[in-house]
Amino acid sequence: MFTGLIEETGTVTGIRREGEGLVLTVSASAVLDDMRRGDSICINGACQTVTDLDKVSFSVFVSRVTADITTLGVMARGARVNLERAMSHQSRFGGHIVQGHVDGTGTVHRLSRDTKGLTIVVTADKGICRYLVDRGSVAVDGVSLTVVEAGRDRFTLYLIPETISGTTLNSLKTGDRVNIEVDILAKYVERMMTRGDGGKDDEGDGSLRRKLYEEGFSS
Repeated sequence: MFTGLIEETGTVTGIRREGEGLVLTVSASAVLDDMRRGDSICINGACQTVTDLDKVSFSVFVSRVTADITTLGVMARGARVNLERAMSHQSRFGGHIVQGHVDGTGTVHRLSRDTKGLTIVVTADKGICRYLVDRGSVAVDGVSLTVVEAGRDRFTLYLIPETISGTTLNSLKTGDRVNIEVDILAKYVERMMTRGDGGKDDEGDGSLRRKLYEEGFSS
């Protein structure tokens, strides 16, 4: 599990086709501390397994499925990527629950800077946007962000200076694709509400749906 708080940015230094997938090699520094083969590492929001490493870089195998769903399949040498190691039991829980299971990609529609921050509008499939709400959480290229405004096929983000300086999001351009992971809690709520039994709980009396309505989580 991850938090969406990026530890550092790395650089893709190697790409090699292997079977139906590919091997990515990424140069890094901070995340190499205590890293071992088999460890989980989040690369631009996609959870990968370390297959090899040395003093200055590590490698992962990107499966065909991951390459198809995420932007890792179209990475180029020299690309900067956001990196985060999996949480340890001693970690503080900042950000939000990020699984590293990318739901799909979106496209940067508009960018606008002010004296402090950066506003980004991202368009995405309605199947992704349905899980987003104003002031809710979303992971974009692995970065935990708060949704300013959620629409049917797009959402707006505002990046503070710390996020701009510490992630790759500061180099985004109109038309760029980004990896998106919605808040897993939204999926659980949807499953509970639409599991085919009318939202009934174990007692079969619909009290689950009624409780969510009373607490303002449903209409």
